[in-house]
Amino acid sequence: ALDWRLRAIDSAVDSIDLQTFIWDLDGSGEMIRQHLIDAAARGVFVRVLVDDSFILDADEALLRIDAHPGIELKVFNPYERRSSDAGLREILNLGEFDRLDHRMHNKVMVVDNRVAVVGGRNLADHYFGYDDTDNFRDLELIAGGAIVQELADGFDAYWNDPWSFPVAKVMAERSGTGSPETVEMKPLDPGAHAEQTAAARMEDWLALIRSAHTGRAVLLLDEPPDENPADTRDAPVQVGQELIAAIDAARQDVWLISAYLIPTAELEAALQRAVDRGVRVRILTNSISSNNHLTAHSAYRRHVRELVEMGVEVHEVRDDAEDRDLYIESPVEDKSLCLHAKVLVFDDERVFIGSANLDPRSLRINTEMGLLVESPSLNAELRHALEPDFSLRNAWHVRLDERGEMTWVSDDIVLDHQPEPSF
Repeated sequence: ALDWRLRAIDSAVDSIDLQTFIWDLDGSGEMIRQHLIDAAARGVFVRVLVDDSFILDADEALLRIDAHPGIELKVFNPYERRSSDAGLREILNLGEFDRLDHRMHNKVMVVDNRVAVVGGRNLADHYFGYDDTDNFRDLELIAGGAIVQELADGFDAYWNDPWSFPVAKVMAERSGTGSPETVEMKPLDPGAHAEQTAAARMEDWLALIRSAHTGRAVLLLDEPPDENPADTRDAPVQVGQELIAAIDAARQDVWLISAYLIPTAELEAALQRAVDRGVRVRILTNSISSNNHLTAHSAYRRHVRELVEMGVEVHEVRDDAEDRDLYIESPVEDKSLCLHAKVLVFDDERVFIGSANLDPRSLRINTEMGLLVESPSLNAELRHALEPDFSLRNAWHVRLDERGEMTWVSDDIVLDHQPEPSF
């Protein structure tokens, strides 16, 4: 994923539009930053739109990126009173909670309006398998064809939204100087991501095209807020409604892969309708030991019994998954696996890959995006790639025993409680 992102940036001739929820300037993030600066230096016009949720110590660093000729950087729905301490920042902005609770969770990169990268991955080491302790299993699409122009238009809609502010304006209106920048820039192995010659890049693109799937892609995109994001009439519900409709259209089976699973009433009803008409429903989400948001897991636990009782197959990622070397750079012995991918598979024809989790925050509060692709060959390859994630080697199968009690089943043990790593 990192190689292809850097390859796309290095191949750019005219423009790069990058929209993301998180951009940490660690090893991977710093590498992306440097390649973007190099692209701007050779005349490529670079636009970066980042949500303000996790911009803490990076304010100054983003301002310096924006200062480069050929690069413009905007911040979505910014905190007016700024601090490098997350808790203090929340306290300083308590009066605007309703506005600041609505975040831009979209992730897309469009290069030269010819190719795009779309999915759930943020820009940081643990999204690319390089973190020393916790790493995510994630997934993206590289897309070409007519859908790229739609993705570019979607980026423009957010770029021109009144709640997207130039980073210089955000910094100018901060209430204090804040803390000095403390961004850690860990070097990755430079040999793993050596710069390619133009000929080598071209050969890689040609090989990708030869192996690509054909299909019809539909962009699912929540509209950015027209007025105040706190206005409930502006609630971003388009992506959620389309996914419910896709579940209702399924005839044979539905796979739901979601890092955070807190079913809304509408989603639970859709799953019940699917099971009632004989559709096999499989879910893969995080276990308590692999989830990086325990509050989200606590909310999920209130739904899991109901899902199992209605006939849904529920699987929870093991942080010690035996095949985690598929997603994590070696050595993996002391590294744990988390799920961050957002993927839905419908029958043997359609797939959704995007930024939306199956929880109220994604379906009702944050803005989201993704591609719903009709392609039997992509569907088949995705099923093949995801099947190991459901195996007992890599995930707990949540079942009811003969007494109706919840159990967590792996390849070598059956637990009568969730597999928590500690008290």
